[in-house]
Order: sequence, then structure tokens, then C-alpha cells
Amino acid sequence: MHAGDAVLVAEVVRSGLVESRHRGSVAALAADGSVAFAAGRADAPMYPRSSNKPAQAAAMLRLGLPLDGELLALAAASHSGEPIHLEGVRRILQLAGLEESALRNTPGYPIDPDTMVDYVRKGGEPSSLTADCSGKHAAMLLTCVVNDWPTEDYLDPAHPLQTAIRDTVGSLAGAPVAHTGVDGCGAPLFAVPLTGLARMFRSLALAPSGTPERRVAEAIQAHPEYTSGTTRDEAQLIRGVPGLFAKAGAEAVIAAALDDGRAVAVKIDDGGYRARMVVLVAALRRLGVEAPVLDELASAPVLGGGVPVGELRSALR
Repeated sequence: MHAGDAVLVAEVVRSGLVESRHRGSVAALAADGSVAFAAGRADAPMYPRSSNKPAQAAAMLRLGLPLDGELLALAAASHSGEPIHLEGVRRILQLAGLEESALRNTPGYPIDPDTMVDYVRKGGEPSSLTADCSGKHAAMLLTCVVNDWPTEDYLDPAHPLQTAIRDTVGSLAGAPVAHTGVDGCGAPLFAVPLTGLARMFRSLALAPSGTPERRVAEAIQAHPEYTSGTTRDEAQLIRGVPGLFAKAGAEAVIAAALDDGRAVAVKIDDGGYRARMVVLVAALRRLGVEAPVLDELASAPVLGGGVPVGELRSALR
């Protein structure tokens, strides 16, 4: 293994035999901001995907976005497409004086399984409203309206909204944006090191009360079901660890920070979504975080014949 390579962070054990392995990278910060531990490619540029959304929401607040509470949490969401989410997105669009057709994010189905089945049974088709990024896009549109900016091209990387978001992501991460790509929803995607992602979350957690950054952290803490969904493990984690907020992203990225400044960012190399939470929990425990919910999220059962015969567990050393 060369320095900076991804390391073994999780493994699947079936009937006493390791069946699969996940490699990845971890960056963890102590309360004082120093690197408590790091593994893998913690300093290499990576795409945080939707883990960037809290910083994007903070950037929009700096630009005058008039949201708070659950609607601010929804502006930072990868939501499940449940009724509370769709109603919230409609409320944001109403504030902007815009119709659902103004949304430019990639259409999709609700990602909550039960909600999706019900939606399809009723004849629902993929739409920008039901797609998981619609809260962020509605907030982007509202930010444009507040600033009298055009809404038709709000996803253009050169649009003033996106240049402001890029600057905010870099400043909160403590590292310049290394690369600009295109996210799954069509919005510009800004790459920073994994350590920078952890610093971004720490910056939000430690920001003074009333600032845009702190308002985002508090909104996610108070309304985690709006940032994810009522059945999601992200919401379970946030509800179960006082003073913590977290946000996951596609391709198995997740980051979290506590009000005292401790922060963790995780990236699973193969994009295996199932591994990211168990690794995050292991990293939080190494930072000294303890709560009953961590016992529930520290592993996941592996089934055989419908009964547990093993587990997905962290292999972080």
C-alpha cells in the first residue's frame, strides 16, 4: 500500500467468513481543530456531493435567502420525497413566486421506498419536485429572486449565485475549491479535500449564534427529518447525539460535527452506501463521542434465509 491509498474501513461477515470489504478514507478533527486522526486519501481533492449542501445553504443565507427552521433544513436536504418535503418545496417556490416548472434539477422518484411505491401506484412520474435535491434548487431560485438575478440559468457555474457558493465552500473548508464538476442534480459540484469537508462542518458548528453558518447547523439539528427523511439513519443519528449535525452525499460520503468543534468526514472508495454510517460511527467513537444510538448504528445485520447470520462492521483501525 502506498502512502495516501484508501484503507480498509469496513467488512461484511457472513457465517463467520469475511465476504466483502470496503476501502475508504477518513478525516477526524479534535475540538481544537487539529487533526485527531486521518486514514487514506484525506488530503486529496474529492467530491463531497450532497455533503456540500449545508455550506451551500449558508452561502444562500449570506445572499439574503429568507428561510429558517424546517424550510432552511430542507434547503440543505437530500430528502426522501415524503409529503412533508414536497409541501415544503412548494412553500419555498411560493415565496419566490415561481411554479414547479422553474426547477432545473434532474427529475426523480421519491427515494423513500414506501413513499415511492405509493407515488407510483397513484400514477406518479419522475419529477423535479419529487427528486431529492428539490429543496436546494427551490432555495437557489428564491435566492436569485431576492437578488434580482435571472432564474433560467441559475445552474450555470458563472452565475453569481454559483460563484458565491463556490467562494463560501472554499472559505468554510479552509482550502480553495480544487475542481468544479456537475452534480447528479445538475448543479455545479465543488471538490475539496476530505479534511476540508470536516473543517467545513466544524466551521458551521462553531459559528457564532445568529450567523448564516450557525443557523444552518441549528436548522439541521432541529429538523433532521427535513434534511433527510423520517426513516433515514441520518435523522436517527442527529436525534440521538445531542449537539451533532450531519449530512450524507452520494457515492458514500458523510460528514458530521458537534457543537464543541469535533468533526468527521468519511468517503467510501467504491461508493458503497451501506458502509458509510458504520465507519462514521467508529470515527465518532474514536473522538470520544458516546450515545446509545451509536450502538444501533455501529453495525448492520447480514441476512441468510431471512435471519441474521453476520454483520456489516467497521474495520477502521
